[in-house]
Amino acid sequence: MFLHQREQLSDAERQSRLGQLGDLLQEIAESGELVGSGALSDPLNTRTVTVREGAPEVTDGPFGEAKEQLAGYFLVDCESMERATEIAARFPDARDCAVEVRPLMDPSGLEM
Repeated sequence: MFLHQREQLSDAERQSRLGQLGDLLQEIAESGELVGSGALSDPLNTRTVTVREGAPEVTDGPFGEAKEQLAGYFLVDCESMERATEIAARFPDARDCAVEVRPLMDPSGLEM
């Protein structure tokens, strides 16, 4: 959720959404689908590293120029992309912004 949208919510709505999120997280933790989660620091704390001609170049800030920034992640292990999408749709913030669903890359499937 974008900061300006969060500020537009009433205290009651914020508390309601926190309760909904807590209920969802408890449900997917109990089902064994929640593997892990974490919040990410403010994008201002980001460093982007590239290596050009053998030398690292470090710049402040996120690589992508976007209005949206990744705030955190939830790693789930579920039976299908459909189930992951169902879980994502239940996150309260999906009402105001996007919740991205992306599978992890299986290292055994990489082509060399």
